[in-house]
Amino acid sequence: MAFDGITIANITKELADTLLGGRIYKIAQPESDELLLTIKNNGKQYRLLLSADASLPLVYLTENNKPGPLTAPGFCMLLRKHLQNARITAVSQPGLERIIHLHLEHLNELGDLCEKKLIIEIMGKHSNIIFCDNNDQIIDSIKHISGMVSSVREVLPGRPYFIPQTQDKWNPLRFSANYTEETSSLFIKSPEDAELLTYVNLCAHMREKPMPLYKALYTTYTGLSPIIAQELCFRAGIDADMPANVLEESALQAVFGALTDMMDQISDGNFSPVIIYDSQKNTRTPVEFAALPLTLYEDRESSAFSGISEVLSRYYTERSTVTRIRQKSVDLRKIVQTALERNVKKYDLQLKQMEDTAKRDTYKIYGELLNTYGYNVDPGAKSLEAVNYYTGEPVKIPLDDTLTPQENAKKYFDKYGKLKRTYEALSELTIQVKEEIAHLESILTALDIAMQEDDLSQIREELIESGYIRRKGGSKKVKIVSKPFHYLSSDGFHIYVGKNNLQNDELTFKFATGGDWWFHAKQMPGSHVVLKTEGADVPDRAFEEAARLAAYYSKGRGQDKVEIDYIQKKHVKKPAGAKPGFVVYYTNYSMTIDTDISALTELS
Repeated sequence: MAFDGITIANITKELADTLLGGRIYKIAQPESDELLLTIKNNGKQYRLLLSADASLPLVYLTENNKPGPLTAPGFCMLLRKHLQNARITAVSQPGLERIIHLHLEHLNELGDLCEKKLIIEIMGKHSNIIFCDNNDQIIDSIKHISGMVSSVREVLPGRPYFIPQTQDKWNPLRFSANYTEETSSLFIKSPEDAELLTYVNLCAHMREKPMPLYKALYTTYTGLSPIIAQELCFRAGIDADMPANVLEESALQAVFGALTDMMDQISDGNFSPVIIYDSQKNTRTPVEFAALPLTLYEDRESSAFSGISEVLSRYYTERSTVTRIRQKSVDLRKIVQTALERNVKKYDLQLKQMEDTAKRDTYKIYGELLNTYGYNVDPGAKSLEAVNYYTGEPVKIPLDDTLTPQENAKKYFDKYGKLKRTYEALSELTIQVKEEIAHLESILTALDIAMQEDDLSQIREELIESGYIRRKGGSKKVKIVSKPFHYLSSDGFHIYVGKNNLQNDELTFKFATGGDWWFHAKQMPGSHVVLKTEGADVPDRAFEEAARLAAYYSKGRGQDKVEIDYIQKKHVKKPAGAKPGFVVYYTNYSMTIDTDISALTELS
């Protein structure tokens, strides 16, 4: 989700609450389009990341430090000259624009107090960080924009700074009942709009728009992203795709109510930042974030946070992690998928061949009946009708008229013998191939679960040991540092989840003790889950939470309910020569459970 004006309003409030009155202690420029400011305030030290990256512009507080180049760029040196030890006097946002103003005070070379502004524009490829004086004259910027690049506005030293009015949009904060021209909030400064927005004003705007309602909203009002516009429609109970220019009076009133309520929240600084996760796939992937609750995603897993900086840091870290791991797992996934398709085709062919052996017992009976009743066959006969003494039913046996009854019997016994040997061989082969298919499917599930490069290294090692990848000449077995997932139940019990088959074996047969409880999704690929008891009585809730983990980390994650087998670890056995992660057990309990693991705390 791209930054919208509401997210910027939340960031602005957070920066005002945290940094107001603080002094800039360090200024670094780790990337060509990125600043990292270290600020001391109220006895604490904060790091503020400002990025004007065209593909991913960001502003948030972070605990992570990034080393800068040995020689600081010119823009960084200029800021150090002017802003070293400068005090932050205000943090503001014009309207709901995607712009943040840091108002700064510092002493010049003569000891006189001066005012400056550091302006951060979060506008996609047009993002920039601009340093201005108190008269809004540009001193410098992290990106220089000449008239040859933009006909709307030059961003060069000595040019006046202004917000380009490239779109005719209204400031929706004027819908708020709390809005005043001279707002007392430090984090909102609204431009001088032509008139106060009212219900009549909204109706006029919407009836001019022959387009879906949600699009009409975000193209009319500043700071609304498509997702927030859809959220407004959802809160109003209106179909977001309904054409705006045909809405009835009641629908417009509902939209107006939803919009004013949201603007009241923003004016009051009443933010509740969240991340929405996609739990329908085998990877817990963050799909959206917002500064306000997204009720249109009420069926999705969500996590609430105390601050927007934590949301942004977590969201982009997890997104980049998932993307990076997905990219790095492509080769392994391709190897496993190819092997799986080949084994599935082999298994289907074997089943078809097994069907062809179904007549083997019939041929045996034909041979026995011919040996018993063959004396009744006339020379040159093409069939023999006899009674099957096993069932008492009449049987018509086809004959080769060029052979004697005894030769026909031998022919049927030969067919029986051949089909019997084929059946016995296929019976063993189909079991092996079915086990191999289950093994490969479990590796695909492990690839979906993998969240770190060490997880992929362990899966690669399993594929090498299974013969799917050749170990590079002379290379030794890599040291694996990947560890199982570790969760704490609501009742304080420790639960461990294997990330792949090698971990599953180690977790079940080396880590778990006999009195621990073992969980696994029934008849589908998934993780081994171990609930450590330490000799204590385990409450039902702990059993249910361990079962939810087994359901969540299985191929059935996308289902509403998953059947889980559970049993004490001492009853779980590994057959000799079995594939990694393959076990057997006979006297288990079962439960059907959902995949919601939000009540559990994941430990490092």
